[in-house]
Amino acid sequence: MQNTILLLISLFFIGFTSDNKEIVTKQPLNNATIPVYNFSELEPLLYTDSEKIHIVNFWAMWCAPCVKELPIFQAYEKNNENVEMIFVSLDFPEDIETKLKPFLEKKGITSKVVLLDDPDANTWIDKIDPNWSGAIPFTIVFNKNKRSFHERAFENIEDLETEINNTINN
Repeated sequence: MQNTILLLISLFFIGFTSDNKEIVTKQPLNNATIPVYNFSELEPLLYTDSEKIHIVNFWAMWCAPCVKELPIFQAYEKNNENVEMIFVSLDFPEDIETKLKPFLEKKGITSKVVLLDDPDANTWIDKIDPNWSGAIPFTIVFNKNKRSFHERAFENIEDLETEINNTINN
């Protein structure tokens, strides 16, 4: 099963590249640029020297559990000033304007969104977490001192708060 998931993710990314490396800020998506990164460009976003809580969520529009938990992350970020949220989309780069932006606007997502376009999933998945099977949703919660990995969907905001508290405050 794990090898099948990794193979599907690998095949998903083969042949897609982009030179768009602009930074995304919170703004209406009709004016925003969603940058496309390979893993070496994304990797610095997975670490911090700050006490601020960082949440990085790997997801895709075609993943029902991923879509279901998006509002949970959005609500948590809105109610917590000490949080930086990044959604890492695993969708196709050519779908940014026609599918991804309209989807995010419809869902009211204003958090930072980047798109990961790197065909070597077997390498970058292990660099993120050797225990990650490659399945999504996958979330990293971290600050400069602590880090946790979650290969599952969060059921509600209380579920997310519990995991953040267990990671950062314990």
